[in-house]
Amino acid sequence: MLTAGAAQAADWPAGKPITLIVPAAAGSTPDQSSRKLAQYLGEKLGTSVVVDNRPGAAGSIAMQTLVRSKPDGYTIGFGNIVTMAINRSLLARPGYDADKDLVPVSATTTVPNILAVNAGLPIRSVKELIDYARKNPGKLTMGSGGNGTTSHLSGEMLRDQAHIDFRHIPYRGAPQAQIDVISGQVDFMFDNVPSILSAVQGNKLRAIAVTSKSRLPVLPNVPTMDESGLPGFEVNAWGGIVAPAGTPRPVVERLNREINAYLQLPATRKDAEQNGSVVVGGSPEAFAQMIAKESRKWGDLIRKANIKLD
Repeated sequence: MLTAGAAQAADWPAGKPITLIVPAAAGSTPDQSSRKLAQYLGEKLGTSVVVDNRPGAAGSIAMQTLVRSKPDGYTIGFGNIVTMAINRSLLARPGYDADKDLVPVSATTTVPNILAVNAGLPIRSVKELIDYARKNPGKLTMGSGGNGTTSHLSGEMLRDQAHIDFRHIPYRGAPQAQIDVISGQVDFMFDNVPSILSAVQGNKLRAIAVTSKSRLPVLPNVPTMDESGLPGFEVNAWGGIVAPAGTPRPVVERLNREINAYLQLPATRKDAEQNGSVVVGGSPEAFAQMIAKESRKWGDLIRKANIKLD
């Protein structure tokens, strides 16, 4: 005999629309990838999957909306490195508990950052950036997409490992920071590959390293931070689908199967490779392990750098 939850899951989604809450603005990298996944899920599940953009407050607005939703499979969310791993150490009051209030469904992709400098600077490598910073302490400026982003925390990792000093200038989004690095008002920045790649390829910015474990096919001549003399320096932004705690396990498993099938499509993998992303996938448990590992890593750095947001 089926339990009430199992019976509901067997009938799910029964043509009822599903909402996918995304903690980013329309047109952003998370929004674009979520809309492609939403279209695929809608086709496979025989219903519409509607993207609901809830940017702001380091993603906590979106997550608070998600955890208040009924755990019936009709509201899911895009959980990323900030909302699932960083916020628990960065925000004094995030308004949700990523471990207790949410259940992982599946990781989707990871994407590294590019370390790029203003094209007019006499800096063509990480070594030269470090040397310049040591000779001119406190003079260099680093832009970021905002406090607590991987754009910001990559810089804090550089500061810590290279023992250099520079001034951090947080912006309300990476595009604004990028504009000022291009113009020369700011010296350098880290940014997600899809966001900054066109500026690098258009020679508006000079890429001197990537934060992935190995070189990227899309930028084969740009070394990793590890190759550049900072052993173990690896930063990858990542994301995946999560659901409110209490969502029936059969629903979580069905979503996981469909998401993994989507990630294996040649078109999905080709799109990921072209924008510097890496397809992940895997089980809900594997995603939970990733979240736990990343939470420890970034919690240690945030405490060491004494970064805190209200």
